[in-house]
Amino acid sequence: MIRVVIAEDHTLVREALLRLLVASGKVQVVAQATNGREAVELVTRYQPDVLLLDIGMPEKDGLQTCMELAASGTATRVLILSMHTEESYAVRAIRAGAAGFIAKTAHLDELTAAIEAVHAGQRVLPPGAEAALVSDDAAGPAKVLSQREFQVMGYLASGMTNREIAQLLAISVKTVDTHRGHVLKKLKLRNNSDITRFAIQHGLIQG
Repeated sequence: MIRVVIAEDHTLVREALLRLLVASGKVQVVAQATNGREAVELVTRYQPDVLLLDIGMPEKDGLQTCMELAASGTATRVLILSMHTEESYAVRAIRAGAAGFIAKTAHLDELTAAIEAVHAGQRVLPPGAEAALVSDDAAGPAKVLSQREFQVMGYLASGMTNREIAQLLAISVKTVDTHRGHVLKKLKLRNNSDITRFAIQHGLIQG
């Protein structure tokens, strides 16, 4: 049995994952986290084989959590679970220290196969992401952004307001606005409409 910690802030999604994974007969869920801070604490406490980690977590997002765990030297392998299917998100996750990346649209057998693969030391990526990772041009001009700026840019491009993003990431509206300002300056954009167009043009969101 593969020992897994699930880190997902949406209760219904987390409970569904728990039931599905337990029913597969291949996974033992040893703990559940509702934010990035809890995920780090639970990995430290239980030393699971795999951390199944949502990329959009409060307090510490999935990428920050990956980087912290990678720096700690833990043997736990991190599999990022995301609603984003664009290869640039997968590249960011691997660079942050994740062992794999899988979309929330995946079937249960794909998820369990991904968990087994990362547990076995393999890397799991969506089609196209491996080549993008090697090329070093995966995120295009957006690679100048920090992990948090990249995340805020994605939410802004999808039409979310600063307040909605602040609530989702458990940060202040002022902090979101600061990140937005950095995105605009670094990418030489003028407003949120420009951010959306940029994200579509570079394949970061679907048009």
